[in-house]
Amino acid sequence: MKGLPYFFRSATALAVTAFAAAIAFGSAHAEGSATAPKCTAPSELTRLDYVLKRMSQKVSAGQPVKIVAIGSSSTAGAGASSPTMNYPSRLQVELQALMPRVPITVVNRGVNGEESRDMLARFERDVFSENPDVVVWQLGSNSVLRDRPLSEAPAPLHQGLKLLREHGADVVLMNPQYTPQVFTKHDVEGMVHLLNVAAKENSVDLFQRFALMRYWQLTEGIPFSAFTSPDELHMNDWGYGCVAKLLAGAIHDAATRPTLTATVNQRR
Repeated sequence: MKGLPYFFRSATALAVTAFAAAIAFGSAHAEGSATAPKCTAPSELTRLDYVLKRMSQKVSAGQPVKIVAIGSSSTAGAGASSPTMNYPSRLQVELQALMPRVPITVVNRGVNGEESRDMLARFERDVFSENPDVVVWQLGSNSVLRDRPLSEAPAPLHQGLKLLREHGADVVLMNPQYTPQVFTKHDVEGMVHLLNVAAKENSVDLFQRFALMRYWQLTEGIPFSAFTSPDELHMNDWGYGCVAKLLAGAIHDAATRPTLTATVNQRR
């Protein structure tokens, strides 16, 4: 591939990596298919409220789409058996399967142990330098685990959303995970509510990971051991894979659904 342009060399390498990851994920599920839970959830828990306008334009034009996933260990992939099994890696595979004619790149910018203010400090280097079409910002867990006052959360959150808006990226917030070490913290429901309100006030999307995982456990009766790593904090391969699959479906829907304006024009 030495003589090929950089874009085609990169696209080929990306396709090979995605294909290998898909095989690995499929093999792992085939081996445990008799006991693996079914990855499903009600649409009200996964549907994104707002159209991903920038991504929608790219998809309509058949242009490459770049997504940056920024967050803490849930994004970095703590608890996954390999880097190919973290949620950003799986998200790329799942989205590419849904949009085979649109080159999809998901860049993982997760760093273990970080809080929102830490992530905000590296937005320029790790997010904006990539010129992303979509930013998935996973946050809230470490602040809850460290018993930070909820009053400290809004400032870096709103500053981050302001910067993302100025750079023109579509935004999807992701709230904390529902695992034993997280849901037992007294401020976790407050953090979930705070992120929900911030998403609505700023007209950005929110992926309800907390409610989704609670649904797995309380409604579907899926044991924590099926989607959580032994530390009872991070997700395991199945958990990351299912979150990625459902998030991919939500992103695909939000990037391809008709907008209200288009609907109104069609009715005239």
